[in-house]
Amino acid sequence: MRPTFARIHLENLKYNLEYIRSKINKNSKMCVAVKADAYGHGAVECAKTAVECGADFLAVATVDEGIELRLAGIKVGILVLSLCQKEEMEEVVKNELTPLVFDEEYIGFVAEAAKKYKKNGFSVHLAVDTGMGRIGCLAKDAGMVAKKIAETGVLKMGGICTHFSVADSTQAENFEYTEKQFKLFLEAVENVKKEGIDPGIRHCSNSALTLTHPEMHLDMCRPGIIAYGYYPGQVDKKYFEKLGEKTFLKPVMELVTKVVAIREFEKDRSVSYGRRWTSSKKTKIGVLPIGYADGLFRRFNEDDKRLYVAVDGKNYPVCGRICMDQCMIELGEDSNVERYCEAVIFGPEESGALQSAQEIADMTGTISYEITCGVSKRVPRIFVTSATR
Repeated sequence: MRPTFARIHLENLKYNLEYIRSKINKNSKMCVAVKADAYGHGAVECAKTAVECGADFLAVATVDEGIELRLAGIKVGILVLSLCQKEEMEEVVKNELTPLVFDEEYIGFVAEAAKKYKKNGFSVHLAVDTGMGRIGCLAKDAGMVAKKIAETGVLKMGGICTHFSVADSTQAENFEYTEKQFKLFLEAVENVKKEGIDPGIRHCSNSALTLTHPEMHLDMCRPGIIAYGYYPGQVDKKYFEKLGEKTFLKPVMELVTKVVAIREFEKDRSVSYGRRWTSSKKTKIGVLPIGYADGLFRRFNEDDKRLYVAVDGKNYPVCGRICMDQCMIELGEDSNVERYCEAVIFGPEESGALQSAQEIADMTGTISYEITCGVSKRVPRIFVTSATR
């Protein structure tokens, strides 16, 4: 196996999920997002752990992601959060995936596939656009669309959902917008009921609202990034500390590589493309077999956003531009680092990491989601528990 890999701490995932389950209302279900390969952590293993921890549903973005889980033996409900092509509908039906629908034509595509495979009572969830502006019918039209679902004679409304656009913000005006979205969602539910149709599972709470607003949990919560150990937006650790509540989510991914070469550098010697870095004195340079094709983006070592890597409990700065497959760190003249020492890019504190994906995200003006999702498929995932670490 190549010396660059992602160590996935399943015991941390289990810890996070058990904590999340404790925050969800007793009678509400839990739908864990495992889309985008479980935010880069490995969908199948994370899905199995989620089910062990009481997940009633899993959420994916594509049909292929759903099929992968079914082939792995996952039996719980699987929501497909993004829209599918017409040609994919048969696979949706055959694999008992649950699509989101919101317009007559799309409902027709699902119904056609359900009729072909004689899947009477095939479950769909009605998506309502309450202010995200992406997909969904308007709240005022929810009853009419629910009737279209019923009129197919083969589909049933298994649930109704919406998605919030600023629920991870602590600013007053943004929370007012979230409350407005929630009110619209409840109106949509009532409009469905007025047509004599059972709306099924009502769900709208994302990671932020799962932790902060139990009145919005309704019948199911959809935690995402918090399952993998990171807080959503401004609803972070500091936010909870101000409230006097201790919430210590544990990062699940540890991105690891090894020092594959150590080079002796004299003063005034440059390294990597563009000669952006030149040694100011005699030093040693460590070569790491990880680069932007692995998810260690080139922008991570701009002059004002210097990335550091932990080796044997000490931080060493990346020097020179990050390449496609390699990068370099400055070790200093008296370093005791040896060839094949482990170098940790980010991860949980107990792993020896000196920074998290969130800290890298903060440094580069993005979010933790992008950092973990950016770890590419060519980086092997190694799944460990506390017993096998």
